[in-house]
Amino acid sequence: MTTKENISKYRKPEHKVDQIFLNRWSPRAMSREKITKDDLMSLFEAARWAPSSYNNQSWRFIYALRDTPQWKTLFDLLGEFNQMWCKNAAAVVVIISKMTFDHDGKPSITHSFDTGAAWENFALQGSMNGLVIHGMQGFDYEQAKKVLGVPDDFAVEAMAVVGKPGKKEDLPANLQEREVPSGRKKVSEIAFEGKFVKPKS
Repeated sequence: MTTKENISKYRKPEHKVDQIFLNRWSPRAMSREKITKDDLMSLFEAARWAPSSYNNQSWRFIYALRDTPQWKTLFDLLGEFNQMWCKNAAAVVVIISKMTFDHDGKPSITHSFDTGAAWENFALQGSMNGLVIHGMQGFDYEQAKKVLGVPDDFAVEAMAVVGKPGKKEDLPANLQEREVPSGRKKVSEIAFEGKFVKPKS
């Protein structure tokens, strides 16, 4: 796994920013080692404190730890490609969000936005704890809603795996070369003063 000491080889900020944001990335190499329930609860605790519209806290997490009865149910939701490397994870998580407000039952336009904030807290805490955290969309959304008993007023947003760092050499060859922190668009490509700016073709 890429260490925090050499992260600067791959990521160079344009402006002053805390190192926590550069250190977080999405490796795939995991060791198959187990984590404790308390290890996982630390990440949910971080997610708990995310901001949300009307403090509705729309996020919910359905999880399974390795070698528990629930593991196969969640793992089987993953696509074949993701199963290939997620088999070494210590936990699998399905992230869902409540589409309505608790206080009046009306639609919450920002439910996905707010749940994304909770996911970021989860991912950052995991990174700080020295864990691999990798979110993905490569799974069966409809089956997840069905087999996990997700109510109609909740949306299935994403899945994630959590694990102890492993060796990239244990990944399939086509994934080994991708096992480095990714770059990002320039700030000028994502932040515009006054109005939207179309990217140059």
